[in-house]
Amino acid sequence: MQYAAAEQAWYMPAAAAAAPMAESAVARVEWLASESAVVVFSVSSCCMCHAVKRLFCGMGVHPTVHELDLDPRGRELERALARLLGYGPGGAPVVPVVFIGGKLVGAMDRVMAAHINGSLVPLLKEAGALWL
Repeated sequence: MQYAAAEQAWYMPAAAAAAPMAESAVARVEWLASESAVVVFSVSSCCMCHAVKRLFCGMGVHPTVHELDLDPRGRELERALARLLGYGPGGAPVVPVVFIGGKLVGAMDRVMAAHINGSLVPLLKEAGALWL
């Protein structure tokens, strides 16, 4: 219980979005991704998801986080994310998946590559998530 309170202090989980139920999962992912400057699709028990959320927080960016394991349509959204990433069925774990400025950045490997090569900060500035 003490960890839950500490975790909530460094990121803001997304509220349950009131999207039409008839829409496709891919359309819902795109809609959710366009709601904030930085959006992370995550699973609450995933260490890589935790690391990417901490990376953004350490940069002063507070992403909107959609925890797929807490969403009733989480599995459906995870399959949609896998399709967007080009993964086949039964492929590698999908999460974390990051969108910046409504555009798909990718999974952890792409985010870390962008951070290391210096292209992440300009993306965040362009999206209005970082003002430095």
